[in-house]
Amino acid sequence: MAANTGNSGGRRGNRWRPAVWGAAAGLLLLPLVAMQFTGDVVWTPFDFMVFGAMLLAACGTYELGARVSSNTAYRAAFGVAVAAGFILVWVNLAVGIIGTENNPANLMFGGVLVVGIIGALIARFRPHGMARALIATAVAQALVVVIAVAAVIEFDFALVGLTVFFVAMWLISAGLFRKAARERTPAGAL
Repeated sequence: MAANTGNSGGRRGNRWRPAVWGAAAGLLLLPLVAMQFTGDVVWTPFDFMVFGAMLLAACGTYELGARVSSNTAYRAAFGVAVAAGFILVWVNLAVGIIGTENNPANLMFGGVLVVGIIGALIARFRPHGMARALIATAVAQALVVVIAVAAVIEFDFALVGLTVFFVAMWLISAGLFRKAARERTPAGAL
């Protein structure tokens, strides 16, 4: 992994850790509370296990990314990317982005995540490379919709809206990684 790319005076602690894990616990409890007040939310123990595993994977991934750098912009970029990936998987499993959750076209969104993961590994988690990887992820996200529309799988405004949302998330993350790279680069260096 890349060396510490931070600029916070050597402080390696992550003050966001309690908020990240607390938010995950709150999200996991939310459907349980909702089930007490409405019949519209019906989760099985399996649903809770899958969601809990997803939250554990997302929070664990964020923890690993936060250990790479103490730079605030880097951690924020990593957090935005993890959140975007989590939401992409969650929406896809829950209701599907293209049609229903059973539509095989939704598997293309797994390719979006693969682009980001492979890009991050190639970049060895360095901020400049991570910015490029997230731009590639945004392009892959947009291409999924282009392929879906070209194949006349389904077109609706929700699909376009979700695509804009995810592309924006990937690009925000890329921008934050660029900021982290600039903060790391000494003044006057290229």
